[in-house]
Amino acid sequence: MTVDEQVALATALDLARTPGVPPGPNPRVGCVILTPDGGVVGRGWHRGAGTPHAEVAALAEAGELAAGATAVVTLEPCDHQGRTGPCTQALRDAGIARVVYAMTDPSETGGGGAARLARDGVDVVLAEGEEARRARDFLAPWAFAVTHERPYVTVKVAASLDGRVAADDGSSRWITGDESRRDVHALRADVDAVVVGTGTVAIDDPHLTVREVDAGGFQPIPVIVGMRELPESAHLAQEVARGEAMHIRSHDPHEALAQLQARGVRHVLVEGGPTLAAAWLRADVVDRLIWFVAPVILGAGALAMGDLGVRTLTDARRWQVVDVCRRGDDARIMAVPTERDRPKRTDVD
Repeated sequence: MTVDEQVALATALDLARTPGVPPGPNPRVGCVILTPDGGVVGRGWHRGAGTPHAEVAALAEAGELAAGATAVVTLEPCDHQGRTGPCTQALRDAGIARVVYAMTDPSETGGGGAARLARDGVDVVLAEGEEARRARDFLAPWAFAVTHERPYVTVKVAASLDGRVAADDGSSRWITGDESRRDVHALRADVDAVVVGTGTVAIDDPHLTVREVDAGGFQPIPVIVGMRELPESAHLAQEVARGEAMHIRSHDPHEALAQLQARGVRHVLVEGGPTLAAAWLRADVVDRLIWFVAPVILGAGALAMGDLGVRTLTDARRWQVVDVCRRGDDARIMAVPTERDRPKRTDVD
């Protein structure tokens, strides 16, 4: 890759992350068209199912300048006819000479575009380096969902130093600080659905909306799981009645994920309490933990995690920490399951 292509890939990723684009069921992709001397003549991103793909949008902006140019794209161009035509054909028709892409398309329908372009004489390069890694990280939840036939699951926990999510009197707002809460809103903006249990709805009456970051008008689907009836006065009960939220009447995480996958959801953020988090962990469907730790000691109150059935240390669930950072006075720990605890899982992080 040239330096210009590395810069273009960073720009393409920024385009893919444009606020307001629904995360699923299609991947969020960005594309930049470069002339042979490194000039940018086209930019595009996919705006959701049924709209032009990123490559087509970038080619439209580039026009005749696309002939002999390089297309830098965050995901391998698709080679299938869906609601829109194959991007491979659009690139060939425009006269693109070189394609640089950050991630191979793992889906059965969309994959194979790079090989098709190479057979047709296009110079095709799989990108390497930090920008390519960032693009793959961004697409990882979508890639997991299309290869595992269920949504990627992130569980968020916010706890005190001594592992409590509420004080002895039940009060829990706010254990973490402003920066951590903004981070949670950014997480919501990057997922398709936010999941809580019926108990959280009854106690906290949450809205589960993106409020503190720019999401371009996008809001994830609020999802409530559990058999209990929701209080009629609860905000989410009213959204369920209007068809704007889902109430999945089941305690089985696999059943909930099957319903969400059928609806086109590819990434789920679980924000429920200790009981819900433990249930999804016991079901072995959690792909990432994001754990906020506040410099607060409570000494009593609700623990951050329910019973996982672990009775001895050798049975403890082991996780691999992939990132630790500060959010104001709080610490944020990101972890994924270790291969020992989930040997059959294909890690896409």
